[in-house]
Amino acid sequence: MLRDDINNAVKDAMRAKDERKLSTLRMVNSTIKNADIEARGQSKPPLSDADLLSLLQKMIKQRQESVELYDKGGRAELATQEREEIAIISAYLPQQMSEDEAKSAVTAEIAELGASGMKDMGKVIAALKAKYAGQMDFGKASGLVKAALNG
Repeated sequence: MLRDDINNAVKDAMRAKDERKLSTLRMVNSTIKNADIEARGQSKPPLSDADLLSLLQKMIKQRQESVELYDKGGRAELATQEREEIAIISAYLPQQMSEDEAKSAVTAEIAELGASGMKDMGKVIAALKAKYAGQMDFGKASGLVKAALNG
């Protein structure tokens, strides 16, 4: 399970005295626990691995936005720190799909569901999220689905 992998990595980082990795993984654990608490408050079960992958992607996206802002603001040391965190978090995501792989997955899913128009976009995105959690950037995928359904 992904949680176990992260917890084991925390222990390894402690033993190796890798402060950057340790602090990043502790932050990841904290974010996961907060999300679990929020889910419990809504009478939902703890996050599944697919939910965790989505959460990790969200964390990476936040850091990428921070890198852009730090670069624009001339704060190279903070941008470097964010890039290091992105690399650490990315290690727990499956290999990302290429643009061509994402296009073919979208096309296959549209054909499988028999989607014919924009009214089916939600169904297609939901099916893609179920099959390709952590492997696909769903911001880009929604654009691909929209183009395919319109085109």
